[in-house]
Amino acid sequence: MKDVAKKRHRSLPEAKIAYRSGYAEGRRFGGCQAMLERVQMFEPTMRDKKVLYIPQGFDAIDEGVILALQQSVRECVVGSPATMLQDASQHRPDVVLVMNGLHVFPADHLEQVDGIRALGIRTAVWFVDDPYFTEDTATICRHYDVVFTHEEAAVPFYGGNGAGRVIYMPLAVNPGMFQPRRIEPQHQYDICFIGTGFWNRIALFDELAPFLADKKVFIAGSQWQRLTRSDVLGPFIHEGWIDPSSTVNYYNGAKIVINVHRTCENGEDNRNTHHLEGRSINPRTYEISACGTMQITDARGDLPRFYQPGYDIETFTTAAELESKINYYLKHEQERQAMAWRGLLTTLNQHTFARRIAQLLEHV
Repeated sequence: MKDVAKKRHRSLPEAKIAYRSGYAEGRRFGGCQAMLERVQMFEPTMRDKKVLYIPQGFDAIDEGVILALQQSVRECVVGSPATMLQDASQHRPDVVLVMNGLHVFPADHLEQVDGIRALGIRTAVWFVDDPYFTEDTATICRHYDVVFTHEEAAVPFYGGNGAGRVIYMPLAVNPGMFQPRRIEPQHQYDICFIGTGFWNRIALFDELAPFLADKKVFIAGSQWQRLTRSDVLGPFIHEGWIDPSSTVNYYNGAKIVINVHRTCENGEDNRNTHHLEGRSINPRTYEISACGTMQITDARGDLPRFYQPGYDIETFTTAAELESKINYYLKHEQERQAMAWRGLLTTLNQHTFARRIAQLLEHV
């Protein structure tokens, strides 16, 4: 009986922790649901157009764009980078919209685009990796009727490189994929970062290592072997690809998600030979906030166009500032959750693919 009593006594702290964790998760999710009830419904104008969409192979973006097109045009056909000319010849769309035109696109990509234009079909490309591949996009931009870029600084760059029409079109989020979820304990962390270990991110986390040592941290992605403080950070690293569904779980389960844009410097990680500046925010900014989670992001120039720092998102410029803000918000749960909820509402009211595609279609 004494042994049983001891076991029961030892389990009390664990039970209390589990209760508190469950209560906090319930409160977080309940607040998210309250925000969802306040979202302004958006009904896109249905256009009598047929669009051939050529995906880049990244579901977090492609699925959101396809769904938005299906809701916005008479017919949306999804083609393939390898057969886009054949697809256009077969389906005869009003416009071909290409996502990015990089990475998975074949060597004859531009020849196919020229062939589509020769058929009298309008073409558009949406660059969403700017400004990291200007060595390639400076040439690609000349072959399309309309060039969209999510990077504000790239608009005059493409105009100066022979593009006929260039339009600034920010990215957005697919709320059907990135959304608040109830989360089990295995996905709950103090701090989360998911992304490739680019050198600027490595430097930041190396500097944060002593501060993070006693926190519950989840870091996932490739190239994190570059860390010099793997003695501290090694147990937090989950090397490799995290699929979108798992990403959503970890975003929801984190008290704070860190967002760090990659460096724009040309070199090992980028092909930015034209040294274009990066001022615009990445898709991760929208995706984190759409999960109803507190986000602390490095400051990009056009962030205030989309979010209000200190109100629905938090920012940092140095490792010391990031450390200070993490420390503060981990200790102030109500402030942290209130900011996360406001970020969720802002995102769903203003930054969904349904809204963005409606804007894009006005130009094509």
